[in-house]
Amino acid sequence: MSLNALLYKLARRPRLVDVFLRTYDLGITAFGGPPVHFQILHRRFVDGLGKTPWIDEQTYQELFGISQALPGPASTKMVFSIAQIHAGLLPAIFVFLLWSLPGAIAMYGLSLGVQRIGDVLPAPAYALLSGLNAATVGIIALAAVQLARKAITDKLTRILVVVGGCAGLCYNALWYLPVLIVVGGLSTLIWDTFGRRWIRRIKMRRRSVIGGIQELVPRESATAGQNPDDITISPTGPQRRQALTTATLSSITPLNPLQESDPAPQPSQNDISAHSIAIKCGISLIVLFFTAFATFITLRAVLPNPPLLLSLFNNMFLAGTIIFGGGPVVIPLLRDYVVEPGWVSPRDFLLGLAIIQAMPGPNFNFAVYLGALTIAGSGGKMPSIVGALIAFLGIFAPGLWLSVGFQSIWRVLRKRREVVSLLRGVNAAAVGFVFTAVYRLWEIGYLTAEQSKGVSLGQEPWWLIVAATTFTIVEWFAVPPAAAILLGGIAGLGWWGATQR
Repeated sequence: MSLNALLYKLARRPRLVDVFLRTYDLGITAFGGPPVHFQILHRRFVDGLGKTPWIDEQTYQELFGISQALPGPASTKMVFSIAQIHAGLLPAIFVFLLWSLPGAIAMYGLSLGVQRIGDVLPAPAYALLSGLNAATVGIIALAAVQLARKAITDKLTRILVVVGGCAGLCYNALWYLPVLIVVGGLSTLIWDTFGRRWIRRIKMRRRSVIGGIQELVPRESATAGQNPDDITISPTGPQRRQALTTATLSSITPLNPLQESDPAPQPSQNDISAHSIAIKCGISLIVLFFTAFATFITLRAVLPNPPLLLSLFNNMFLAGTIIFGGGPVVIPLLRDYVVEPGWVSPRDFLLGLAIIQAMPGPNFNFAVYLGALTIAGSGGKMPSIVGALIAFLGIFAPGLWLSVGFQSIWRVLRKRREVVSLLRGVNAAAVGFVFTAVYRLWEIGYLTAEQSKGVSLGQEPWWLIVAATTFTIVEWFAVPPAAAILLGGIAGLGWWGATQR
C-alpha cells in the first residue's frame, strides 16, 4: 500500500467510525414501519439529538419526496441517501446492511420456525400478535400526524394530505399511487408558478380600487363648495361616508390564502457535492437498470418453465421495481407473487405479515421470509437460506440502484425552484398515504384461530384502547416506539388471560 493510500484510509476512518456510531442501532430499534422510520431519521440526522446534524431540514424534505417518487422501500432509500450525502457510497452500503440485516436475520429465523409448527397457533400467540398490531397502528398514526405537521406549509398542501389519504382508502392498484404522487407534485408546481402571481395581481387591483375611492371622496366635497379642512364630524357627512366606504371595502376583501410571510419555496443551499455521483455515471446506472429490468421481464415472459431461483428473483425484482409507497403497498403484490404460484401457504404468509409489523427495520425484509419458505417448500435439497438471499437481493436492489443513479441528477435539479415546488406536493400526497396505511393495518390486525387471515381491530374495543394508549405514551411521555410496541403485545396477552382463558 502506498503512503498516499494509507493516509487517505486513515483520513476516512473517523468519518466511518462516526457513521457506525450514529447508525449501528437503527436495525434493532427502528420499529413501526416506514412512517415511524421517517421520524426516527429526522430526529437523528436533522435534529441531531445533541450531535452534529448530517443534513438540514430542506434536504430532508427533498429526500423524503424523492424516496416516495422512486420505487422500492421508502425508508431504506431515505437512510441510504442520507448516509451517501454525508459520507459517500461505500459508507451508505455499510449503513444499509446495519439497517436491514438484523430484521432480515430475524425473519429468516422465523421461517425456520414456521416450517415446524402446526396449522393452528396457540390462542395466546394470536392475542400477542393482535396486541402488537394494535400498538403498531398507534405508532403509525402518531407518525402520520407528525409528518403532516412538517409537510403542511399552506392550505394547498393541507388539501393534498387529505386528498392523498382519502384517495388511498378508496382504491388500490399498482398504477394508482404513482399517479396520485404525480398529481400532488403538479398541483404545487402549478400553484407556485401561476397561482401566487394571480393572487398578487388581484391584491394589487383591490388596493388600487380602494386608493381611488379614497381620493375621489374629498374631490366630491370640494366640488360642492366646501373646504375639506372645514368639514365637521357628522354622522351623515362626507367624512363618515369616506370612513364607511373604506371600512366596508376592507371588511369584504377576502382573506389572502397566502400570508405575506409565506414566500415561494427556495432551493436548499446545503452542500452535497462532496460525495455526489458524477452525472454521466448516474445516467449510465439508470440506463443499465432499465436494460436489466427489460431483460428480466423478457425472460419471465419467454421461458415456459424457468428455474425456481430465477422465478423467485424475477418476482422479487419486479416487485421492488413497480412498488411505490413502501411496505404497505408491497404486501398484496407479494401475496400474488408467492401464494398464487403455490410457493407459500396463505396461513404462513399471514403469520409472517403479522410478525413483520413488530420487527425493526424495513418491511421489505418480509421478502426474506417468503424466499426461505419458497425454497423450503420446493422439496429440493437446496438450503432455504439461498432463497432468503435471492429474495433479499431482488427486493432491495431496484430501489437502491435507482437512488444511486438519481443522486447525480438531483444534485443539479435541486437548485431549480420548479423541482422544489414539485417535491413539496409529492411530500404532502405521500403523507396522506401514511394515514391510509393506518386504516389498512387496522382492518387486518386482529388475528384469531378462526380468522387467521385477519379482521378489523374494531371488533374488540380493547385493541382501540391499546392503539390509543400507544399513541399517547409515545407522543406525550416520550416512551420509545419499540417499548410501546412490546407493551402492546403484553397488553394482548393480558387481555387473553382476563377474557379468553
